[in-house]
Amino acid sequence: MQSYITVKNPSVFEYEDRKSVFIGMAMPVSTEADAISFIDSVKKRYPDARHHVYAYVLRENSTMRFTDDREPQGTAGMPVLDVIRKNGCTDVVIVVTRYFGGTLLGTGGLVRAYTAAAIGALENAEIIRYDIYSSAEFEISYSDYGKISTVLSEVGFRIADTIFEENVKISGSILSSNFESLSEKMTEITSGRVEIRLLGEKFEY
Repeated sequence: MQSYITVKNPSVFEYEDRKSVFIGMAMPVSTEADAISFIDSVKKRYPDARHHVYAYVLRENSTMRFTDDREPQGTAGMPVLDVIRKNGCTDVVIVVTRYFGGTLLGTGGLVRAYTAAAIGALENAEIIRYDIYSSAEFEISYSDYGKISTVLSEVGFRIADTIFEENVKISGSILSSNFESLSEKMTEITSGRVEIRLLGEKFEY
């Protein structure tokens, strides 16, 4: 997997329809245990609610789960799951807690309400994209240091640290797909006087 889309923050969004209140909550998670823990925490937070509908999608084992929690089949959990999937998200759980307002909403009304609450929660959580970045470091002379800022900017190198000693030591990260381009351009601009050391890869947004 070269990239994935998830959410950055926990969030809450409230939607009301004919006095029924739907509280949508999204949370970034990385394991099924994390997702279940969050669902349990929501149930404890709103113990008097009628329904706690949820859905989650994880990279771990390509896991996908949802529940209608006693709502009519297909009117609650699946719409929440569809919101996650249509936005291409993973490593996220959404719980929609419903306080019943006394009026039946019907199949269409339930689908619209749960969908609206899930969309609001997902948008408030800030959808972000993670890509694979290569961590790298290199040492360069002061004369070459003055030439490289444009190159680093062009290839999207993210500088984490710069140490000024006998030479200049620079560390940071770059999209893995751009690493070869960085190496070629740095070799060209310094006439081969720099060697970029690849330290590893990790997901960053």
